[in-house]
Amino acid sequence: MDIVVKEVIDAKDLKKFINFPYQLYKNHPYYVPPLRFDEEQTLRKDKNPSFDYCKARYWLAYKNNKVVGRIAAILNQSYIEKWGNQYLRFGWIDFEEDINIPKSLLAQVEQWAADLGLKAVHGPMGFTDLDHEGMLIEGFDQLGTLATIYNYPYYPKFMEELGYSKDVDWVEYKITLPTEVPEKLEKIASIVQRRNNVQVAQIKSAKEIKKYASDIFDLINSTYSELYGVVPLTEKQIKTYTNQYFSFIKPDFVPLVLDSSGKLIAFAVSMPSLSKALQKAKGSLFPFGFMYILQAMRKNSMGDLYLVGVAKAYQGKGINAILMHELTKTYLKYKLKYAESNPELEHNKSVQALWEYYDATQHKRRRCFIKHLNS
Repeated sequence: MDIVVKEVIDAKDLKKFINFPYQLYKNHPYYVPPLRFDEEQTLRKDKNPSFDYCKARYWLAYKNNKVVGRIAAILNQSYIEKWGNQYLRFGWIDFEEDINIPKSLLAQVEQWAADLGLKAVHGPMGFTDLDHEGMLIEGFDQLGTLATIYNYPYYPKFMEELGYSKDVDWVEYKITLPTEVPEKLEKIASIVQRRNNVQVAQIKSAKEIKKYASDIFDLINSTYSELYGVVPLTEKQIKTYTNQYFSFIKPDFVPLVLDSSGKLIAFAVSMPSLSKALQKAKGSLFPFGFMYILQAMRKNSMGDLYLVGVAKAYQGKGINAILMHELTKTYLKYKLKYAESNPELEHNKSVQALWEYYDATQHKRRRCFIKHLNS
């Protein structure tokens, strides 16, 4: 039976688009389903402020009238203007084990790119760097995280067979946490703090952290600006992310470093792992999903480190040691045994240097694929 590809044109189609991976990975031990509400907020043009500078199209693949695959294509005009690359992004790609499915889906993306006069197609990527990106190519026997894509091993195999090749890789580390703060880390953090006349903010509530949200995103915009594919977040995006995530942050999992005038110069965003809670929630906060998440926030053995940023004027001065010292104290306080680094570019040595104080193992790798189109 032939593959039939149809574009998503209404709310009913979008619901099918969002629901497909929940069927494809039902009861999979390593897949971590996102919340359906979050997916809808990201994909809907009337909800996601990224559509101020992006256009997107979504397709579903059918076989015997059953959904067997999906893909999104994103025209990110801000990316094209900043980087000068005439590329179209793809993301939200999932499919059953039949190469004709991704072939048919990617053909739609490639045709749209050609119609737009673009030179290449690359992905998986999202609207922003804070969306999920990178196809898993190593670590299929490892539990996914809130911030990452999980996919079957046949995905990258089919991508290569369809003419896609590596553009960039991200690596991930699993950190075995010590039973006490490493003495060397404690000494270095203390020296760096004195030498640079900086201090750790004393934050007691999520409400207090929210006051720093704008400063945190300003640092993200400046410190992440040269990373692969990154475009600056707009004020509307910052407001959306702040409202979406900052209300339930645990204060001691988000260390903030301030200069002598009280200005934010470094931060880290971490939290107890929600992977197993999200598996139990099966994409929904109700009736029990919210309870599973609250339980995971209180009692856990794994921490997830999502973001680290140091102002450019303070880079290379050891500020990361202060952040890791604070996080290690928090992880030990909550009796965590492991931490996940989440994706970092394979050549980003400054981030990988964070793990020199720990027993860290690179256990996952994910890839952004690219295919240059014939003129």
